[in-house]
Amino acid sequence: MATEGFKRKLTAILSADAVGYSRLMGEDEAATVRALETYKRVISDLIQQHRGRVVDAPGDNILAEFASVVDAVQCAVAVQKEIQARNLELPETRRMQFRIGINLGDVIEEEGRLYGDGVNIAARLESLAEPGGICVSKTAFDHIETKLPMGYEYLGCQTVKNIAKPVCAYKIMMEPKVTVKTPAQAKPKEGARRRFRLIALVSVLLMAAGAAVFWRFAFPPAGPKVEKASQQRMAFPLPDKPSIAVMPFLNMTGEQNQDSFCDGLSESLIMALSKVPNLFVIARESTFRYKGKGVKTKQVSEELGVQYVLEGSVQRAGDRVRVTAQLIDALTEHHLWSERYDRSLKDIFDLQDEITMKILTELRVKITGGETARVQAKGTNNLQAYLKYLEAVGYGYQMNKEANAVAQRLLQEAVRLDPNYPMAHSYLSGILGQEVWLGASESPQETLSNAMKEAQRAIELDNSSAEAQAAVGHVLLLLRQHDKAIESGERAVRLDPNNARAIFYLAMSLNFSFRNEEAIPLLRQAIRLNPFFPQLYNMLGIAYRETGRYEEGIAAEKKALQLAPNYLLANITLTTLYSYAGREDEARAAAAEVQRLDPNFSLIRHAKDTPWKEGPRRDRILDALRQAGLK
Repeated sequence: MATEGFKRKLTAILSADAVGYSRLMGEDEAATVRALETYKRVISDLIQQHRGRVVDAPGDNILAEFASVVDAVQCAVAVQKEIQARNLELPETRRMQFRIGINLGDVIEEEGRLYGDGVNIAARLESLAEPGGICVSKTAFDHIETKLPMGYEYLGCQTVKNIAKPVCAYKIMMEPKVTVKTPAQAKPKEGARRRFRLIALVSVLLMAAGAAVFWRFAFPPAGPKVEKASQQRMAFPLPDKPSIAVMPFLNMTGEQNQDSFCDGLSESLIMALSKVPNLFVIARESTFRYKGKGVKTKQVSEELGVQYVLEGSVQRAGDRVRVTAQLIDALTEHHLWSERYDRSLKDIFDLQDEITMKILTELRVKITGGETARVQAKGTNNLQAYLKYLEAVGYGYQMNKEANAVAQRLLQEAVRLDPNYPMAHSYLSGILGQEVWLGASESPQETLSNAMKEAQRAIELDNSSAEAQAAVGHVLLLLRQHDKAIESGERAVRLDPNNARAIFYLAMSLNFSFRNEEAIPLLRQAIRLNPFFPQLYNMLGIAYRETGRYEEGIAAEKKALQLAPNYLLANITLTTLYSYAGREDEARAAAAEVQRLDPNFSLIRHAKDTPWKEGPRRDRILDALRQAGLK
């Protein structure tokens, strides 16, 4: 019987211990303390998201408990992937790695503290793990083998310090692989397993933060303890209303084919939030440039000029999905809100609405009933149609003939699954228009006719959709119906003034109609919403050229090429700008770059494919290209 004041229980524990901590303190005490606090904060946040509780955090150690082995292992995987992502932006000499040990066993609790062999075994397992790896005991493995989609490698039974019996251990691969077992332990006796289940109600996790021998500190020694964004260093002034960037959600599944689902969730939140008039939302193209780069909130805030950043992760297994999300104020680096959701996949639409409304609540943004209806518009109740749509969006952004064809097929399947899905029709219209831009259509007129049918069907299903109105305007432009294209573009922008793509399509219609002065303020507005979208800078360069502001146009095209070095249209426009400015040698150099990118470039084909309004100004553009050496 336990002594008074002690309580014996089976629970889930997380303990983090920095390997080499004493040596690092000797090299740079202040930097080491800052690094340790930073990573302990990251680990603590993930513990909370995975239903864990931090029990103690003395010095270089973190101790926490969980409700189950599954939660403990999923937290460990999330920690390793988060640290791996953060390390991508650092030189090798400044990276930090962790070793994690997990055990299922009995512990003793006294006044909130935990003791016993359950904790000690987890500590020994940590020492068996590789830097960046996870090691679990046989007892923990039995509870996760069939529940988590990961691979496992049997490490055998290990004799460890201060533990009487050898501890059998497994290495977690963190990606789906065949579990490797030895014959001797492949089939444990059922009686033993049954007896263990009677007493094993909770789990023990020890996570030791083992910095590799080459690690120094993740931030410069002279930096502040918490890296906050600076308004003075922002690339753009903060808007006069709450501003937010929704980052691409991390794919925690470990399967690349789940990327479209994760990306789709992020984009759906961006689209919903952009419909709120009293909110400033950065467009998808700009936030997705950070995908896979492990950037800090500070950098995102300063480069995009926003105060708030939404981060998250997604783990999907069969018909279940786990989503974590956290909203951060970059100016204070306070976590305003964080939550983890475990839902059925069929509830994904309600989950998107719930996250959207939670963000609006935290940012104190009030919306009317009509705005709520627009924000929460799901578009379809057919899950398979939605998943096809998400996959198609991922292919559409690749902007090449092969990917465009795949996107078209997926959207046609989505429309067959749900003929009343407005976004599928709208996006299919855009993909058909893109087919014409890419020169992939054997019959452009027929393709554009089908694109118009899809866009009009989208409007029939949802006449409040800015995306559908913009799609109609895009098709009308390609059909050279310039005035009607502008009218549709203006309707789209009125419906959603925050929609950078709708603004872009309107500005493009104005540019190709030679109403360039009107296009310039729209393009500046769109660039503020979408500062990393090279097509916007190309359109701005065209507008500056047609208004006689050649040097500004050259600067805009160079920005487009900085973002997309092989952007053909930017090089074509740059050729004309140099020619108009009388810089003939540079015009010929830009024309040579056009020929390098497209050896089959033809002025006749370019004139046919580009929807300029006919007249002397269009002829001048072609003459400038011809004088620079293009034929």
